Amino acid sequence: MVELVNVTKIYPPDIVALEDVSLRIYKGEIFFLTGMSGAGKTTLIKLICRLETPTRGLIEVAGRDISRISPAGIQRMRQKIGIAYQEFRLLEKQTVLQNIAMAMEVTYASTKAIHARVDELLALLNLSDKRDKRTGELSRGEQQRVALARAAANGPSLLLADEPTGNLDPAATELVINLFRHLNEKNGSTIVVATHDKSIYAETEHRVMDLHNGHLSAHPNRAPRQIELFEA
Repeated sequence: MVELVNVTKIYPPDIVALEDVSLRIYKGEIFFLTGMSGAGKTTLIKLICRLETPTRGLIEVAGRDISRISPAGIQRMRQKIGIAYQEFRLLEKQTVLQNIAMAMEVTYASTKAIHARVDELLALLNLSDKRDKRTGELSRGEQQRVALARAAANGPSLLLADEPTGNLDPAATELVINLFRHLNEKNGSTIVVATHDKSIYAETEHRVMDLHNGHLSAHPNRAPRQIELFEA
């Protein structure tokens, strides 16, 4: 589903965000990418959806080299990718419903289908009573869950979640984990979670890998059988 081969990203003048990273994330997998702030997690997420381009290396999504896809093709690709940004990127003067619906309107879904899907996601995230509130009136934790609902709205083939529980208490974190399971089991979505929140992956059976100073390695607390680096 997603493959990185010897990927390096250097920001001017000489800040190395990622160095010689190779990784394969399989279709239908839930994958956790851990690391402290500044480790390169956000950079990797942006590279996968081509919000950034690598300095060196190959990135493929669904078997296609994304550096060779046209701008129009990238837009079509992103319609199949849900992105939950660390900074949320919500329209604070718009309602919760409007923010989530916006992601579905580009697919020409009917108003009835959009409202039904929004209601389903809000129920999963315990936000049903916030449906008609402006997102600027919500707490940070509520805004974070709205951003996740928007990312999940179209049942994406690939969901990229950057620090999805950074503002959440344990109960809300469990709701988010359940949302990931729901998408994975119902839609077969591939889920990539970038996080430094140990609670979200401590008990998981899914793969966990660690980024440190731009280098990817086995997470120190994970069994070797759970680690699968792709070697070019």
